[in-house]
Amino acid sequence: MKHLLKLLFLMLLTTQLYSNEYTWIHDYDEAIKLAQEQDKDIYLFIGADVCSFCKKYKHQTLSNKEVMQKLTKDYIPLYLSRDQHLIPDEFEQYGVPRHYFLDQDGRSFFNTRGLLELAGFYTMLDEAELSK
Repeated sequence: MKHLLKLLFLMLLTTQLYSNEYTWIHDYDEAIKLAQEQDKDIYLFIGADVCSFCKKYKHQTLSNKEVMQKLTKDYIPLYLSRDQHLIPDEFEQYGVPRHYFLDQDGRSFFNTRGLLELAGFYTMLDEAELSK
């Protein structure tokens, strides 16, 4: 029962972090389907529940409304936690946070890792666009 309450708390915390007005997908296949339907690429953020850098990235960068507006304009946001979600084998899940930019068929055209503050996030978006 204690573990169930802990899991529910973590799920609620994750929901609160992303609750602005933006919807994060937590299923790879669903993200592919949406990307094809909406003619967008995918931003895949791989993290871990106990990763302090992931938490800081969510709080400092992904909670910024302008960041999320820019991100969701061209990308389907996909978050996969290595502790909760199925991560396809072609994506490295250790050394988080990891960032992948995928085309509509799920092929990676840019990836990097690490904690990104606002300026670093925008630089990453520019580098991803140049890598297409």
